[in-house]
Amino acid sequence: MNNRQLFFKHLGQTSEFPLSLEIERAEGVYMYDKDNKAYLDLISGIGVSSIGHRHPKVIEAIKTQVDKHLHVMVYGEFVTAPQVQLAHAITETLPNHLNNVFLVNSGSEATEGALKLAKRHTGRKKIISFDNAYHGSTSGALSVAGDEKLKSPFRPLLPDIHQIRFGISEDLDVIDTDTAAVIIETVQGEAGVRCADSAYFVALREKCNETGTLLIMDEIQCGFGRTGKFWAFEHYGVTPDILLCAKGMGGGMPIGAFISSKEIMNVLTHDPILGHITTFGGHPVSAAASLATIKVLQEEKFIASVAEKAELFLSLLKHSKIKEVRNKGLMMAVEFESFEYLDQVIHQLLDEGILSDWFLFCDNSMRIAPPLTITLEEIKMACNKILQAIDDVG
Repeated sequence: MNNRQLFFKHLGQTSEFPLSLEIERAEGVYMYDKDNKAYLDLISGIGVSSIGHRHPKVIEAIKTQVDKHLHVMVYGEFVTAPQVQLAHAITETLPNHLNNVFLVNSGSEATEGALKLAKRHTGRKKIISFDNAYHGSTSGALSVAGDEKLKSPFRPLLPDIHQIRFGISEDLDVIDTDTAAVIIETVQGEAGVRCADSAYFVALREKCNETGTLLIMDEIQCGFGRTGKFWAFEHYGVTPDILLCAKGMGGGMPIGAFISSKEIMNVLTHDPILGHITTFGGHPVSAAASLATIKVLQEEKFIASVAEKAELFLSLLKHSKIKEVRNKGLMMAVEFESFEYLDQVIHQLLDEGILSDWFLFCDNSMRIAPPLTITLEEIKMACNKILQAIDDVG
């Protein structure tokens, strides 16, 4: 059997209609199939390859670490340079109170750890999340997701989860002294790139302060430069008590983290001991890749170019079939009349060597989240092909 046949026979599937491109290699903003056809990656592996595929400095860091050691002990027991240097580098990008990093393997795991941390620190059980939110697919993360179609087949999930509308200030009255945490995406991703204004986030922060509720900000998709600042919360003049990150932080390697203060994080060390544990969290190769990614973002000034590149997309993506373009930096949603129409456009673009996608809770909007390394000429080429695909679909 060939690889395509093995894919359908032996790999667990996530849908009945996977894209099933057979990718053999990737470099920069391009992926290449077995026939060497190039695909411009407009979604960065869903926000992962933010500094492009196989950035040379990430590859160098991986190779250097592989020559030293791989896994040596479960997370939190040994002092290993990749973990501690990464944790230090992350905290250097953050306000002083966010000084403690718990490394995990993915965004879902970061969510799970944060929910446990909030309950343990506050002694409360109630969690507030938002309509159309997405924080991962594991049971706890799914519990705070905002789409009942996604959740109902897997109930019972975590109890005492209450959902409110994103960006609607009057709904904040639900937050009370029984609330352990509010978990919110700084920019809603799978809802189709939805943003709230600074006044809303200030009101949310004040309500959490008044009630002793921890504010968890999920930057799994929107962190690490995606919005034009290293952290998306920097746009809004507020800071979280717990911060989540993953996806773009690994330069293509699997890693995630939940971040808080030393005081809050310390509750996981006792009553019970090992209150949160992970075997492979902060794997040395992934941690080395993540540290290299931070250095690339800081030294090569890709974040500073996000606003200009986003503005170019916005200026070019104009068509009678496009209902709206929403964005925060290079996290973008291009809305069409229906999923059926968008699906035709996406497949037309695939034929033309452009990879895009739709959103889980907004399937009539095209996802655009290219590597931050994309050039202005590549943006122009991609937009021309998008507009041509729209015309071809008619």
